[in-house]
Amino acid sequence: MAARTFDVVVIGAGPGGYVAAIRAAQLGLKACIVEREHMGGICLNWGCIPTKAMLRSSEVFHLMHRAKEFGLKAEGVGYDLDAVVKRSRGVAKQLASGVGHLMKKNKVEVVMGEATLTAKGKVSVKTDKGTEELQAKNIIVATGARARELPGLEADGKRVWTYKHALQPPHMPKKLLVIGSGAIGIEFASFYNTLGAETTVVEVMDRILPIEDAEVSAFAKKAFEKQGMKILQKATVKKLDRSDDKVTAHIEMDGKTETIEVDTVISAVGIVGNVEGLGLEELGVKVERTHVVTDAYCRTGVDGLYAIGDIAGAPWLAHKASHEGVMVVELIAGKNKVHPVKPQEIAGCTYCQPQVASVGYTEAKAKELGFQVKVGKFPFIGNGKAIALGEAEGFIKTVFDEKTGELLGAHMVGAEVTELIQGYIVARKLETTEEDLIETVFPHPTLSEMMHESVLDAYGRAVHF
Repeated sequence: MAARTFDVVVIGAGPGGYVAAIRAAQLGLKACIVEREHMGGICLNWGCIPTKAMLRSSEVFHLMHRAKEFGLKAEGVGYDLDAVVKRSRGVAKQLASGVGHLMKKNKVEVVMGEATLTAKGKVSVKTDKGTEELQAKNIIVATGARARELPGLEADGKRVWTYKHALQPPHMPKKLLVIGSGAIGIEFASFYNTLGAETTVVEVMDRILPIEDAEVSAFAKKAFEKQGMKILQKATVKKLDRSDDKVTAHIEMDGKTETIEVDTVISAVGIVGNVEGLGLEELGVKVERTHVVTDAYCRTGVDGLYAIGDIAGAPWLAHKASHEGVMVVELIAGKNKVHPVKPQEIAGCTYCQPQVASVGYTEAKAKELGFQVKVGKFPFIGNGKAIALGEAEGFIKTVFDEKTGELLGAHMVGAEVTELIQGYIVARKLETTEEDLIETVFPHPTLSEMMHESVLDAYGRAVHF
């Protein structure tokens, strides 16, 4: 069968790939997307979306226990884990089918199967009906990543889980060990701990949520411990002894090894790029530590071949992948003023309780880069809306360059901060100074007023604290 020809072939239909395909169609390019498993990729099916649905259930459960505080009555409060999971899967399914609809609407050709790059501009797809040949001057690799598995700590789906098992749990953990305290580990720890699992988190670095500002990490640790979690920092899980109904974990801390007995382990120790079987190395693409090496415009060095999203390295975030997809397609279409996606412009959000969100440099990083900084902080307890919501724990921190007034970074912990962070992202994009932010009128009563107060505090002008 003769190869079908397109302007752009995208490999992988996650938030990087499917957005790239839609933008290509909008710009009048003939686009094809190849996906081996699920439309929407990990994000919609096994990541961002279903985890948020489950975390929402645990958040409502937590609030039901607090009913009395709000003058309400809720008796016999309980949960049905199967129903929680069913709702989460339903949300994921709805969005995944929505991606399929968007492909049809935008006239993007969808080929379900496993892709291999056989030569420059050529893709061979193994489908359930045989092999299909595609060719395009431009190919975008957006194959994403999967959970990293450490030797001896591999998941078995029974007692030792990855994120996938944790989203469709075979049982409710009574005693849970979470290995790794990045966003994935902490979100699952938060979910299961809220539902009553006795939860221990082990982190190899000297603090949990290690990429966040140190003050945010310290505050989050205290909040988690108050909720009954046990946090072990500078600790390594050396091995797991498994039996039918339990796992004994050997944990090394301060040169000593101790054991703890649990019934479930969730391994969340990072991710590895899906680079195998694509034929990348044969084409001369450089792969380092399971990630494709690219320039700022996601070019691989092989003419017409791009890599976006998780496979192209950190930060491993859906919104970064989507923006890279748009950028690459606009580059292909010959648009002027195509801007590369800068890592420090991308916010990180973690949906634990309390939520954590940040953008730009931490205070320590800004100082390390040689900036003279001005730092402002404002606590939730000083905000009327936070008190009215019954969410008075948390703070907002802003870091400015003393010389220019540039907003270098913003760091938040508390209720709904994953929604608030957007204000600072826009501010950074518009190259806003402290003066602009100080002169901005924030609506009252809102949580966003704390963003204003944090800026005011950096310049010795905080009003409500």
